[in-house]
This record gives sequence, structure tokens and C-alpha cells, in this order.
Amino acid sequence: MALLSVLTAAQSDRADLLVEAGESLAAQELPDGWEFDWVVQEDGPEPGLAEVVGRFPFGRYAANGEQLGIAATRNLGLARAGGELVHVLDCDDRLLPHALATAISAFAEHPDIHWVAGQADDLFPGDMRLPYPALLPAGVVERGVVGTFVLDHGHTPVPCGGITARSVTVRALGGWAAVPRAEDLALVVALAELTPGFLTPDVTFLYRRHLGQSTRQASWVALHGESQTVVRQRLQAVRALGLRAGA
Repeated sequence: MALLSVLTAAQSDRADLLVEAGESLAAQELPDGWEFDWVVQEDGPEPGLAEVVGRFPFGRYAANGEQLGIAATRNLGLARAGGELVHVLDCDDRLLPHALATAISAFAEHPDIHWVAGQADDLFPGDMRLPYPALLPAGVVERGVVGTFVLDHGHTPVPCGGITARSVTVRALGGWAAVPRAEDLALVVALAELTPGFLTPDVTFLYRRHLGQSTRQASWVALHGESQTVVRQRLQAVRALGLRAGA
């Protein structure tokens, strides 16, 4: 059986939301010949999520034992992931039942791609959903398209939270960048600059909007500009050196 590893970085104060994320995984409908596991890595000095993850037979739990931040936590989870594909699921988001199958099918239909991004709906309290605006047409995304958009507009045209990628490629790029903000943007930009990908036409995940999310905290704006500078410098350096990954 081929394996896809779903990677979630979590903190103990998100237990209820993590249950919903796990339930959305339990509802996944995978193609024949595929299975998945759920690699949960808990950040923080006082771990408290082992019991939550243990409710799900596909869950695999570990804790940092100290506060390391989301990038380092994801990278430690990546080190435990055994799947040839890795899918990022934030602990407060939910997958729709066809999400993993949609990504797997895209890789099968387009063997040269290294990443797949799903479309998203914003999820508000009361389960109200609003479409997340699509900024690129669905289909194969050639190298450099995402990077040019980021340089022109200052943000990514693909939802970073719904990325499925070849594990070997993520590891070759060093995983998530060691920046205090935009660590997922840094990885996605590098992936999309070096390798082709695919943007699905289907909504595959629900991006939860809530008062506790990191991007809504007053402290989030601190160091955000500096982090964006790191992302742009990395992109410009890749272009200056003419780097690209093989098919």
C-alpha cells in the first residue's frame, strides 16, 4: 500500500479543534492501493494531546517537550513521516472527504508535478462557509508562476494550508523555513519556483476563521515584514542561480 502522511503541528489549547481535524480525516475516501497516517507533533513545554490523538487508530503522536514554534514543530513531524506524500493539515482546519483522494489523483494524472494545492472555503463560527478567492486558474502550475505573483502582489496565489507535496522534495528544501512568520509561504514559494505543481478546481479543505488563530493576534504583525523579506530574498536567490529541480 502506498502511504500519504498528514502532518499536523498542534498545541494543547487546541484539543477540541484537533478532534474535529481528526474526524475530518476519519471521513476520508482514498483510492484503492492507498492509506494514510496522521503525524501529530505537539509544541509546548506541557504536552496534553496524546489522549486526543490516541482516539484515532491512524494517529501517531509525539511532543517537543518545549516551545519551538510551528516551523520547527512541523519539521520534527516531517522527520517521523513515512509517506511518499505529505499533506499539511493545520490543527484548527478541516478536510473535506475527497481532499486526499483529489491530491493523489492529481499526482497520478500529472507524474511530473511535485505539489498539489487544494481550493479552500473560509469556515466561520456556526459552520458558515465563504469561498476563498481563486487567484490562479486550476490546472498545472508551471515553475515560477507562483513566485512572480508573490513578487508582484506580496502574497501567494495558492492556499498554503492545503498543500500536498512529495516528501523527498520537501526534505530536500529543508522543510519549513526558520522565520517567525510566513514559514509556510517560504516553503510553498520554493516548491513552486523549483518544481511544477497543480491547483485543483475543487474545494478540499475548510480554513477556520476564529479569534484564537495565530494570524489574528496583535503580535502577528511584529516581524511579519522581516519574514516576507526573507521569502523574497530566497526566491530572488533561486532565480539568480538558475536553480530548478528535475522531474
